[in-house]
Amino acid sequence: MTNVVIKQIPNALTTLRLLLSVPICLLILNENYSAVLWIALIAGVSDAVDGWLARKLDIESRYGSIVDPLSDKAMLMSSYLAFAIVGLLPWWVAVVIVARDAVIVSGALAYYGLFGRYEVAPSIWGKTSTTVQIVFALMLLTQQVYPVLPALSFEIGLWSVILMVIISGCHYVYIWGAKALSQQNHMD
Repeated sequence: MTNVVIKQIPNALTTLRLLLSVPICLLILNENYSAVLWIALIAGVSDAVDGWLARKLDIESRYGSIVDPLSDKAMLMSSYLAFAIVGLLPWWVAVVIVARDAVIVSGALAYYGLFGRYEVAPSIWGKTSTTVQIVFALMLLTQQVYPVLPALSFEIGLWSVILMVIISGCHYVYIWGAKALSQQNHMD
């Protein structure tokens, strides 16, 4: 019984992180940036702990492999939309980020609908894009509480986010398009 409970801890932490996207978004909309930073810290620690536990205990699950990146996406997309609503970011930045993720999710659903189950494996470009988005979001939040960063760092951060979103989005379209063509050729 204890072993079964322990095996569910990484998935529970992943689910918690998914649910934390709601208060993070609402707190950004209410411009309570100090509270957002604390919840983001909890989310970051839970992300590290769930991955470490899953690997250490060799209990990686399909649920975790799907929900873990979805929780990151939910948190980032809702945060960037909220940043745009409160005026911390231009709207077009939020649109580019959401559009990229919408294309990826639509492609994954189409692939599943056409060819069935597939393994979710983030690319190095996707991981880099997520990391850059997280760092930039933390920069924006931190600046609202402790305004110490130079303006140039935000220009560099913003364009780094855009560049990585475009590169990773194109990479996913290329990789999954090639997989779909390969599957289609095997079916013909």
